[in-house]
Amino acid sequence: MKINDSLIYVVEEPTSQKEFMRDKLSSRFIKSSIKSNNIFKNDVLSIRDTNLKKGDVIRVDFPDEKPNGEVQHKDLDIVYEDRDILVINKPPNMVTHTSRGDMSNTLLNYILGYFEQIGLKRKVRFVNRLDRDTSGLVIAAKNSFAHAIISEQFQNGVVKEYLAMVKETPKDMIIEAPIARGEDGILREVREDGKYSKTSVKLLKSFGEYSLVRLRLYTGRTHQIRVHMKHIGHPLLGDSLYSEDTTFERQALHSFKVIFNSPREGHIELTAKLPDDMKRLLIK
Repeated sequence: MKINDSLIYVVEEPTSQKEFMRDKLSSRFIKSSIKSNNIFKNDVLSIRDTNLKKGDVIRVDFPDEKPNGEVQHKDLDIVYEDRDILVINKPPNMVTHTSRGDMSNTLLNYILGYFEQIGLKRKVRFVNRLDRDTSGLVIAAKNSFAHAIISEQFQNGVVKEYLAMVKETPKDMIIEAPIARGEDGILREVREDGKYSKTSVKLLKSFGEYSLVRLRLYTGRTHQIRVHMKHIGHPLLGDSLYSEDTTFERQALHSFKVIFNSPREGHIELTAKLPDDMKRLLIK
């Protein structure tokens, strides 16, 4: 894998550099590339608009960046990697991104450590994030080009599926219930004035007092799965925010599957194995 990667395009018909790049890249990315002197025509710096002829080669380099957090090292469960993205199976009880109260020992810190290990001088840009207690697939972009493209896919809807352990035995169903912010600003609730939210529920196995279910998100509201499952009377095991269940040490939720397009590799379909604590619930 090339560490210091570039975008390379071969011109197929005469045009202007401005129009050529506008068809392939976001205006924001073009502006930042011009500002940092990273656009080349036939290996010569070319940051102004110019005429292009068939066969010209346009190269856009990704600049080195300073780490956007403390660099720490820890073995990561890497599910997939290419020139543009890194996908991690995040363990439970780990914060995804640094914040005022969590400046170290986060997934961001450990990905920076991995970048250092492979010689990649880039910031970590997350496409999606998971709560501290939720395990599973987290996508980090290796450059702003990939981050913009995949983030747009997530905003427009990609396949996102979760595995969860819930109270009792729900039926297969589609939940379409609007979600709004609660009065405390933290909790969410189903309310008529909320935003449209859709989740599908498929029962995989019942253990009597609890069940394993497969959930698909069609919208991406905060705490959507947890709120919807509480709404239908089957809250997640261990969910201290939305139930009083104490049979599990965290909310039993795992980001299991995602389908999207990597910018230069195309169709990607990934799954992540269950963490050990949820596996133990399957043995009964």
